[in-house]
Amino acid sequence: MKKKLLVIGFVWPEPKSSAAGSRMLQLIVQFQQQGYDVVFASAAKTSDNTFDLSSIKVETQPILLNDSSFDLFIKNLDPDIVLFDRFMTEEQYGWRVAEQCPKALRLLDTEDFHGLRKAREAALKRNERVSTQHMQNDITKREIASIYRCDLSLMISEVEIEILTQQFNIDESLLYYLPFLLDPIPQEATNLLPKFEARQHFITIGNFLHAPNYDAVLYLKQTIWPLIRKQLPKAELHIYGAYKSQKVTQLNNNKEGFLIKGFAEDVNEVMKIAKVCLASLRFGAGLKGKLVDAMQNGTPAVMTTIAAEGMFGNSKPNGFIEDKPEAFAKQAVELYNNVEVWQQKQQNGFEVSKQRFNNLAFEADFSTHIKTLYNDLKAHRELNFIGQLLMHQTMQSTKYMSKWIETKNQ
Repeated sequence: MKKKLLVIGFVWPEPKSSAAGSRMLQLIVQFQQQGYDVVFASAAKTSDNTFDLSSIKVETQPILLNDSSFDLFIKNLDPDIVLFDRFMTEEQYGWRVAEQCPKALRLLDTEDFHGLRKAREAALKRNERVSTQHMQNDITKREIASIYRCDLSLMISEVEIEILTQQFNIDESLLYYLPFLLDPIPQEATNLLPKFEARQHFITIGNFLHAPNYDAVLYLKQTIWPLIRKQLPKAELHIYGAYKSQKVTQLNNNKEGFLIKGFAEDVNEVMKIAKVCLASLRFGAGLKGKLVDAMQNGTPAVMTTIAAEGMFGNSKPNGFIEDKPEAFAKQAVELYNNVEVWQQKQQNGFEVSKQRFNNLAFEADFSTHIKTLYNDLKAHRELNFIGQLLMHQTMQSTKYMSKWIETKNQ
């Protein structure tokens, strides 16, 4: 009998809308290659951008919040592994999984460290440096509690593992580094990408519902783009992203060359014809999908330290890392005008993609790690006493609150 993986999603995957959607599909493929049948369940509504999971042989199951129908569903499914796509999903369903399928391995894909993102946002609003005080927020506490309750958390960034182990003393046995998992780019494909002379304009991309992305666009509009435009009066900045609202649309200004393009049906098509990608994030966490898209399409970038975090390791970046607006704009102009610098940064991007995010480099170790953990699950959980403690308390408080809500809704 084939092994079964249940993914419980806070949302249905939208790989064309967000890096989180692409990440989820990468994880599903990894487990399918390990021989798992995959079922994806979510209480969220679908949208026009929802990926057709049946096209990759994944069964889907709508579920309800605070409803005991989930208990019957998961008990009948009896999965070997349950993967929560965010800590909020684990909060809702983790106690039910533990109660109905106690032998199932519980995995958490953090996507990014939400508490870190929240801390940086709070510090930015107060014009302060991020400190321990900022990190002591409710999101951090909830997320770390979720990490303890799960058997293993998949971390997309080495930087976040360092923060969790050093600042919060989380045991490394509860964390596993698994970044973006990309197919190798054949040399023939890179040779076919448009050259420097065939490209024009700047690009940035990101889901507008994601607060760091909206802030980054505002920062470009108000501070950085005027500095670039002053030196390159004919250049344009093309801004792509799903779910553009009225407040985003009204930023469009043809006269300034600041163009809100909205949803990109194919990110590769718009990225490969741009000359330079701008990643002006001032807060956030995890790895930045826009930089991965840029590297795979041979588009050098100018980025902030936040944007670059966790991307490059000891490798050379596919562009310049600058936090001051004047320096950011200066390097953007340099990349735009200097073909030799542009080509070198492009090559750096190809190397980073190959050396740091090649899925073939992670498959075997990830598969072995999951098998070992599954076989030694009882001993692993005994060593995680804090997790046992939090699961006990959570199963009591969350369980009865959920049952109260369910009764109230009847």
